[in-house]
Amino acid sequence: MRQVEVSRTIVFDAPHRARSFFEALIAGNLDLGRPENVEIIFGRRVRCDTPGTFRTAIDRPLIGPDDKGVAVNISCKHSRVKQHLKQGHAMRIEAVINCPRDLACHARLPSLDELQDKARAINRRILDAERAGQGTVLASPAFERIAHPSRSADGRRTPALRFGDPRVMALAGALCATLLAAAGITSKSLRALMTGLLAAPCTPGQMTYDLRRLRLAGLIRRIEHASRYALTPDGVKMAVFYTTLHNRLLRPLLAAGQPQAPPGLRQALHAIDQHADDYITRARLGKAA
Repeated sequence: MRQVEVSRTIVFDAPHRARSFFEALIAGNLDLGRPENVEIIFGRRVRCDTPGTFRTAIDRPLIGPDDKGVAVNISCKHSRVKQHLKQGHAMRIEAVINCPRDLACHARLPSLDELQDKARAINRRILDAERAGQGTVLASPAFERIAHPSRSADGRRTPALRFGDPRVMALAGALCATLLAAAGITSKSLRALMTGLLAAPCTPGQMTYDLRRLRLAGLIRRIEHASRYALTPDGVKMAVFYTTLHNRLLRPLLAAGQPQAPPGLRQALHAIDQHADDYITRARLGKAA
């Protein structure tokens, strides 16, 4: 067997919904081709010395010109997963296996069933990974419970995880990096990610405190008979919501006064500043010295 393709097609009820969903999917999952994500999606361990290509590529398809869209290719060694819109109203996922050994299978017909099962599992894990980034809006009660101090069901005080706090934002970013961790989260792995995001050491005591407040807030749960943790559905939503809101909204807005910001945004903020100054002048409030 030189090439095996296993596909899955999801049909939407309206073309505009399919296109808007697919565009949002591309924007939110450009990092699926990183080695740490590829090893989960393809079920194969990727080491620093593992040969092959691991990346996410956005290409225009050579066939199917009626779609006039793009295709997402996630590569692992000689194989890849391709996602694209088919005829404008269906999202198609294709696992293209060019070398069965990439999935620890023999390249002979008796291994075809095993290879197909592994390819279907790859398609399913792709959807699971992408689903984590969708529907991450926190309802108001859940946001208040996480962002403000509260008490657990047994009366224990739960510290707040305030949005905007540098340590909380680094914690959310570290949790986002472990969304696909099949073996769970450890204190050591999370502390290493926190140190890199904060650009400052994160002590074991600080990490223990952070794990405790995540657990009391119902964002992680401890795996039985192991010193590992797994994210709960609320934990996934909190991590993605905090990180996405900060990186895609607040960071561009805070840099809106810089020359590289879009002219329209800079003009709008300048108009707001002028209106604020007018109100201050009319109220006869002097500016601080």
